[in-house]
Amino acid sequence: MNTEYFSTGYEQARCRFLTAARAAGARIECFPIDSTHENSLSLDVAVIGGESNRALIVTSGVHGVEGFFGSAVQLAILDKQAGMANDADIKVVLIHAVNPYGFARLRRFNEDNVDLNRNFMLNSENYSGAPDGYHQLNRFLNPSSPPGFELFRLKALWNIWRYGMGALKESVAAGQYEYPEGIFYGGAKPCQSTALIQNNIEAWVGQTEKILHLDIHTGLGPYSTFKLLLSDSADSKNYRWFVDTFGESVVESLVSGATAYPVHGHFGSWMRNRFKQRDFRFAGVEFGTYDVIRVLGAIRAENRAYHYAQPGSGIADKAGQELLECFCPSDSKWRNSVLAAALDLVEHGRIAL
Repeated sequence: MNTEYFSTGYEQARCRFLTAARAAGARIECFPIDSTHENSLSLDVAVIGGESNRALIVTSGVHGVEGFFGSAVQLAILDKQAGMANDADIKVVLIHAVNPYGFARLRRFNEDNVDLNRNFMLNSENYSGAPDGYHQLNRFLNPSSPPGFELFRLKALWNIWRYGMGALKESVAAGQYEYPEGIFYGGAKPCQSTALIQNNIEAWVGQTEKILHLDIHTGLGPYSTFKLLLSDSADSKNYRWFVDTFGESVVESLVSGATAYPVHGHFGSWMRNRFKQRDFRFAGVEFGTYDVIRVLGAIRAENRAYHYAQPGSGIADKAGQELLECFCPSDSKWRNSVLAAALDLVEHGRIAL
């Protein structure tokens, strides 16, 4: 596997995705995303196959800049997995660039500064509140100034020592709804992309009874490795299905908090609730890049630059490039390895369905 599927920017990725989808005979739907800062942004969907009892959903770019890898996976599926594309017994739904604004602007967050993986609220949940730990760390996480020289790693290590890594992860990244300019902000209502998926997902999936949804992410875990992150406990039937299908070493429950953590407004939790009457399985597929302190530092610096630095300035460009490197390393070995692993996961999932 080579790196030819990785695009250099959002517009190129979108063009390649649509071209490959047409070549694969997919039905394509394009949904413009309004933004005062960007033109020609769109959440694009390709559906391959007619009505079937099985469906495979692959989503990319929920976290904007992570779309560089997710788009490469989807392009490779369309271009190389002819057997899957032509399998009349399975429907394949590819949702490209769920957060096109973040993809285009090298951001993790969208046009509203929202983390879309904190924006899919269930009916019983409210867009309000923040973990106690977030209140305590707000000044550290969201300085009201452009990024510059500071001993960030030392500050981060001090906070880890003070609160513990597990508590820090949960308090910082579980989702907050009180600091609109802060990182991991979940919004005040469903965002454009959220509403589009909520209003159209059943039409894309159709009457399918057995569904596997793989949501592609990067940034957490050891370099060039991956985990299938489930919201199920390790003793659940669904967890056992993933272990039997993909192997115990790559399956992890969010409840354990080893790699990631439970979050509010989670895309996968909303999807599971929507399709709770069907045989539906969801996994966030997380591919590791750099250490958690570097990744958090990149998220923090880019957010500071977005709010307080001049757009197009050296400070903003540097922050964007570091964020891109943290979520899609330029290393060809990393790209080859994770892309091959992702395609192997997709193939195993298709067979297991």
